[in-house]
Amino acid sequence: MKTGIGQRQVQLQKLSPQQIQLMKLLQVPTVLLDQRIKEELEINPALEEGAFDYSDEEPASADEYSDGQETSPEGEQDDLPYEQEDYVEDYMGEDDSYKLWNENGYSEEDERQAPVVGESSFHEFLVQQLGLLEFKDAREEEIARQLLGSIDEDGYLRRDPISVCDDLLFSKNMLVEEEEVLAVLQKIQHLDPPGTGARDLQECLRLQLEFQLEQAAAGMDDDERHALDIAHKLISKYFEPFSKKHYEKLQRALGISEDSLKDAIGIILKLNPKPASAYTGNVRSQSAQYVIPDFVIRNIEGTLELSLNARNAPELRISDEFRNMFHTYHERRRKQKLSRQDREAMVFIRQKIESARWFIDAIRQRHDTMFRTMYAILQYQQDYFNTGDQKRIRPMILQDVADMTGLDVSTVSRVANSKFVQTEYGTRRLKEFFSEALQNVEGEEVSTLEVKKILTDLIGGEDKRHPLSDDRLTQLLQEKGYHIARRTVAKYRDQLNVPKASLRKAL
Repeated sequence: MKTGIGQRQVQLQKLSPQQIQLMKLLQVPTVLLDQRIKEELEINPALEEGAFDYSDEEPASADEYSDGQETSPEGEQDDLPYEQEDYVEDYMGEDDSYKLWNENGYSEEDERQAPVVGESSFHEFLVQQLGLLEFKDAREEEIARQLLGSIDEDGYLRRDPISVCDDLLFSKNMLVEEEEVLAVLQKIQHLDPPGTGARDLQECLRLQLEFQLEQAAAGMDDDERHALDIAHKLISKYFEPFSKKHYEKLQRALGISEDSLKDAIGIILKLNPKPASAYTGNVRSQSAQYVIPDFVIRNIEGTLELSLNARNAPELRISDEFRNMFHTYHERRRKQKLSRQDREAMVFIRQKIESARWFIDAIRQRHDTMFRTMYAILQYQQDYFNTGDQKRIRPMILQDVADMTGLDVSTVSRVANSKFVQTEYGTRRLKEFFSEALQNVEGEEVSTLEVKKILTDLIGGEDKRHPLSDDRLTQLLQEKGYHIARRTVAKYRDQLNVPKASLRKAL
């Protein structure tokens, strides 16, 4: 066997600290931006809140500072490396302030409107439960937080483990294996309400039944426990024949009577196909939850005007005290060799100014990126924003917005996630405007959102004693002029978290 040393080229994606910071900020909704800024103000004394005073600014000239390492008056070279002094001009001579401004000139007071009543704080409820879970290290906890952020408003995890790995690489610069994500997901699936973190309806029902088995009281009689065991087997091992109502086949396979099967089905029908809805109801009954929109669209005499909500974005600037200290150390260094303590202080000040500048730039880029993305959505969905008619929502995917803005698809995804826009027709999630295309009988492209809306209406108006099968739903949609296959109807129904007809049937 021959052995040897070889070379191979591997392409890795390495993100700069600025890119990582921007991506993190893009994921933060307006309602949490103020908290994030306050955290940065606490850890970085070079960053402060307040208006920038241009009268105190003295631009530094480019020839005032030298390039390369600087020598002391005695000709000795400082033992602390300073490869370039260009940053002095950057941080002493530029406007380092930041204020979230409106594209359309609305005053900040105009934007400080009352928040809009929202659906629930289900995600916050999940985050609060993280302390109840045991993680091996901070890495596992970070994976858990990423998973929680990917759980939708119904309680389902719609992103596959590989996509979560990609998200962690982009947002946290963490290289994570699929097995790690799956291991942490198992812990997440023990959170309340039962069924949280399921990836499909079968897993959602199975998790709820397993929770009932774990919580079964010692006083439960044998018949109840037996029915619960059968229900768990039906979902975990015989889900397909159960969903197709092959009851006789199931009785033979499980060796049970018709009455036992009915008892088990009765337990399954009481399960919640949308686990998050149980918590939503509790929240609404206890206290009103609010959503602060990230964008505001106004119709001014027939012209749509877009602005960013300035509610939670204070003005930021580089501290004058840190500027002056840096300038003082730099001037002293030109005249004499600094002591090690002074040089270390100068490095510390430089690092803090640099960090503050990065943060201010990231906030600016966040503003610009969010506005460009929302403006593209506004242009693409102009018919809806003019009329409020959901059927006017055009088919639109992330790539469409990326092409219009020149941004990366992953960047558009981060802006669209957890963001809201306030319109005269109500406040909506940005992700509601994204959908795939489907052709009708006239050959026109229609949004799948339109088809799902009709599908929801059909199921909502059905006779629960004789619910509509996927075949019947397909037929009804085709009669309304939509070219659609049965498997597509089943897929849309599953995306709406609506169980099959056999599970919707009332006893």
